[in-house]
Amino acid sequence: MVKLAKLALDVGLYTNQRDAMLEFWQSDAGVTFDELLPVGRGVHQLRHRIGDSILKINHAREALEDAPRSGYRHLRIATPQIEAPRALTDPDGNHVTLVPTGHEGIDQLELEVAVRDVHAHAHYYREVLGLASENDHRFRCGASLLKLVEDANANVDAPMQGRGYRYITVQVFDVVGEHRRILSLGGREGRAPVRLGEVAYISFALDPDGNWIEISQRKSITGSLDSPSVPRYT
Repeated sequence: MVKLAKLALDVGLYTNQRDAMLEFWQSDAGVTFDELLPVGRGVHQLRHRIGDSILKINHAREALEDAPRSGYRHLRIATPQIEAPRALTDPDGNHVTLVPTGHEGIDQLELEVAVRDVHAHAHYYREVLGLASENDHRFRCGASLLKLVEDANANVDAPMQGRGYRYITVQVFDVVGEHRRILSLGGREGRAPVRLGEVAYISFALDPDGNWIEISQRKSITGSLDSPSVPRYT
């Protein structure tokens, strides 16, 4: 089991439409701006809170390639002020539905993932990533839900950068150790662990269809970027 440092998933998307996307997500979807984080290569991450989760709107200065969408395709957000689900589409065509808090068990957010083989992905998210299984189609990470929907036409190995939802993030205490564990259980590597200054230590893994999963050890959450899996020499 992954030893989580935060009991919630974060969701990352990429866009070239900074102003239009901020207007939609803050005004129409009602998420709360938290901070701006430069992440390099001309990308600014505009972080927004959804309960315990962060929606990461990554604004790229350079034009994003016209890449196939990832399997992450529909975000449902619990919204106390509404009485019935409200379907919306952001300026980049991302689907989001506001739902009453508690609707179908959604307390904060649920992210739908289109996959080619539900059983292979259920095994991955349960046995490799270590999320709690509610059934073979739904997995819980604290206050967040991940819902698998089988689709024979789901894209495979979509690139990390491209318009739309692109990755999820789990926060851990030891990114190096968790990355090694995922690979030892048959998970694929997206990117090896790398330290981002004094902010975070991150890596990426891929699910069976190649959807990106960020493994993050963020200092503001864990208090340290030291890894118990890396020997320290004096």
